[in-house]
Amino acid sequence: MSLGAQLEADLVAAMKDRDVLKVSCLRMLKSAAGYYKIERKKEVLEDQDLIELLQKQVKQRKESFESYEKAGRKDLSEKEARELVILQAYLPKEMSDEELTALAREVIGRTGAKAKADLGRVMKDLVPLLKGRADGKRASAAAASLLV
Repeated sequence: MSLGAQLEADLVAAMKDRDVLKVSCLRMLKSAAGYYKIERKKEVLEDQDLIELLQKQVKQRKESFESYEKAGRKDLSEKEARELVILQAYLPKEMSDEELTALAREVIGRTGAKAKADLGRVMKDLVPLLKGRADGKRASAAAASLLV
């Protein structure tokens, strides 16, 4: 089952279960997917497009959670945390630090990068290989730690 079909099925199930938070979260995701299709001029979103969209939504929730925590808004931060859990369930399993470092080492060897000045070249080849399994900041830190 594709990710889009899974999201649609889960939305229907959440509506039947009267899970207000999950329905709200998945509807926001569906709305964001509609805007994404218009922005990218696509008729149908592939799984990779949805993963990219999910990553953006997860990042937004994390930032909102931190902001609400700093502001002392416990009620809103708890809602963001619950939405974060819902969205993260649809993302692929996170890469471990060891896997990420090994992949960065492989890309560095392939590109012939030697210094930190070559980090952009490494990241250009590394990011497409991550396929939503690692954050760009983590990937950049792993690659930078391997370069002199």
